[in-house]
Amino acid sequence: MVVGKGTAAFGKKHNKSHTICRRCGRTSYHIQKGVCGACGYPSAHMRSYNWATKAQRRRTTGTGRCRYLKTLPRRFKNGFREGGQATRQKKAGAA
Repeated sequence: MVVGKGTAAFGKKHNKSHTICRRCGRTSYHIQKGVCGACGYPSAHMRSYNWATKAQRRRTTGTGRCRYLKTLPRRFKNGFREGGQATRQKKAGAA
């Protein structure tokens, strides 16, 4: 009997080499290596390569909520002022 790599061999595959990554959430964290194949965790920098242009596009700035960045233009316009009280506006009709 010849044992091949096909259908019969797939029944023996029950050990998981990858699990969910805590940074990117993909099932790419290699348990033995301790490194994520998708984002490079625990490295401080996100894994990205210039030969994978589409992959960069999927996870670049602007694909998420941008909680900090979306308020920046307005705060820049006002000179990054914080605290303080708004100045009172005069009533339009009272002259």
